[in-house]
Amino acid sequence: MITRNTELDSRAEDLTAVIDGVAGTFGSTAERTVEGELDCDPTQPGRLLCWQYGLRVDDASDAVRKLVDVVLPLLESQGWRARDRSNPRELIAQFSRDGADFNVHVSRAGDGVAIVGSTACVSVP
Repeated sequence: MITRNTELDSRAEDLTAVIDGVAGTFGSTAERTVEGELDCDPTQPGRLLCWQYGLRVDDASDAVRKLVDVVLPLLESQGWRARDRSNPRELIAQFSRDGADFNVHVSRAGDGVAIVGSTACVSVP
């Protein structure tokens, strides 16, 4: 991790591991789309930070079934709360736990899956 905040580093490692694991359910190759710190309060820059991380899996065959039958029950058993955020173009599951959130977007028109999330914001010492 590139942060210098132990609490944020730990949260970033946990979220990264969860998202990597979810991506592995969908396919063998994931491309990183975002990775880094995000300022949570632009009115006071540098005081509150979170970690953002995202991947795209283009070779995600049978993605809708895997999301519903594999990912959803696994994450719920690990304490993640799920919410349906779907729309006509994408099946979207939002997962939340301990202030962290991430979304799994499954295209209804193809095999693409995008996963992006962020940790809870933490104070910078």
